[in-house]
Amino acid sequence: MSKQPEIDPSVPPSGPGCVECEATGGWWFHLRRCAQCGHVGCCDSSPSQHASRHARDIGHPIVQSYEPGEDWFWNFATEEDLDGPELAPPVHHPLNQPAPGPAGRVPKDWEHHLH
Repeated sequence: MSKQPEIDPSVPPSGPGCVECEATGGWWFHLRRCAQCGHVGCCDSSPSQHASRHARDIGHPIVQSYEPGEDWFWNFATEEDLDGPELAPPVHHPLNQPAPGPAGRVPKDWEHHLH
């Protein structure tokens, strides 16, 4: 596998949840981690779609799933999955954090808010 400039395996994730949702009191369905800067954002099924917005606005196209048991990468620019290196730990959100999450902020009718 060749080194991709959009992936920096030494950068840790920004935190346990979506940066923007945490700042605004929002919630997410699943989480994605920017493979270049570590920004954790919510997936495109989530109401706010912060991971793809980060990719578009900042120009960091590659994310890795930040869900336990998942290690796949996605390139928003090419809309293709790809292989990537192991990223700096932690490689997923805390195991005690539910999906959707975070606990206490997910509406009872959350399924109706998904994209």
